[in-house]
Amino acid sequence: MNTTAESTIRTTALALVETIDPAAVAVSTVDCDLTYRELDAWSNRLARVLLELGAGPGVRIAVAVDPAIEAAVTRMAIAKTGAVEVDGDLAPFGVDLGVTTEARRAALSDSVRWLVLDDRSTLVRYMTGSDAPITDADRMPARQAS
Repeated sequence: MNTTAESTIRTTALALVETIDPAAVAVSTVDCDLTYRELDAWSNRLARVLLELGAGPGVRIAVAVDPAIEAAVTRMAIAKTGAVEVDGDLAPFGVDLGVTTEARRAALSDSVRWLVLDDRSTLVRYMTGSDAPITDADRMPARQAS
């Protein structure tokens, strides 16, 4: 798929989510429900962490996350950065960054820089980050923003 088509699909999908009732359940597990409002806020915070690590349009990010809520937040965050999601099993093949959990990390390639969601330093960055919407200016690499 070309970059223009990917951008159009991503923009359309994110716009569609914005039309849904924010109080409606977006993801549900046995012990937790996540509303669209929460999914939006949580994915904005994670998107900011990913952007700090170099995510952005055209960047390939491997996803090796099992829990449903974490996976949904990760996928939404990646879309918001403009990056491209790649299956975690394909991580050694040209990805720029990866997202995983402590439970999965040991089985994954060391050739990828992994963001471990349940690592203490990641949690601190995530929990103290802004959940404001991600803008085009946020997606600009630091070298272009200055």
